[in-house]
Amino acid sequence: MMQKYGNTVIPAKGWSSMDPIHEFVAVQKRGVATIPLSVRRRLRLDEPGAQLEILETDDGRFEIRGVLPVDADQAWFWTERWQEMEREADADFAAGRSVQVDSVEALLAELDS
Repeated sequence: MMQKYGNTVIPAKGWSSMDPIHEFVAVQKRGVATIPLSVRRRLRLDEPGAQLEILETDDGRFEIRGVLPVDADQAWFWTERWQEMEREADADFAAGRSVQVDSVEALLAELDS
């Protein structure tokens, strides 16, 4: 997960299950480049506020990631601590360690039992 406080962003998911893309992009005089449609779709760059993150790795390569902005009042959800708790809850649910109730009364009864 990638995060910047003040301007919190989340990565655009979906790379792993798709075929790799290999494209060449021409760069104009002022540094303007048109990102191919296949890449824009894969990185979800057509969504409002989408941005590119460019990161130079230790071996001199550049990684380009699509990121989507997160409203400041939702940034807590993307903290590492909260995401860890979400993964725990998902694992509990998958293992059958959950109860479904249809009403507040049923919930209170379950909590009292």
